[in-house]
Amino acid sequence: MLEAHDLEFSYGAAPIIAGFDIGIAPGERVAVSAPSGRGKTTLCQLLAGYLRPQCGSVTLDGAPLPTGGPAPVQMIWQHPERMLDPLLTMEKSLAECPCDAETLGELREAIGVRDAWLTRRPRELSGGELQRVCIVRALACNPRYLICDEISTMLDALTQADIWARLMAWSDERGAGMAVVSHSPALTARVATRTVEL
Repeated sequence: MLEAHDLEFSYGAAPIIAGFDIGIAPGERVAVSAPSGRGKTTLCQLLAGYLRPQCGSVTLDGAPLPTGGPAPVQMIWQHPERMLDPLLTMEKSLAECPCDAETLGELREAIGVRDAWLTRRPRELSGGELQRVCIVRALACNPRYLICDEISTMLDALTQADIWARLMAWSDERGAGMAVVSHSPALTARVATRTVEL
């Protein structure tokens, strides 16, 4: 399991997260609910290992998150344009992925990344197209857990539905766990297997 125990993190005097516990089992999709500004993005970064808790722990199968090689916990961010080098084409960005060309091609097809996008740079693609590329980059690391932080907030309803359907299919096929942060109760009700309050 991916687990966090007694997490605490602050950016100033008052902690934004205090005494928080969560566990995500393989194949589980857990929605995290909280008002804006209450630490959901910080929690995502803690679970993915981008931040270290000031108190408490984050563990994978009872051990600290590994620090070398492709991370078994991958995070997909709300703003995909910030996650890609603006000077690289999509082909070059995806070439950095730690998997073979056949696997990468299968992932591109599964997530809906079109061949025509590969010669383009980030500014030449829409938010939904960029997010699909970022999802492929995350899945190419063969993660056991995926942390999704408001990944479809800025997308139209059809694109949202398509991306989530593809991610749910990937999760079911691989038995991969997911943490899902969204302001949409309707979306979390459809995607998540359960919800926890932060």
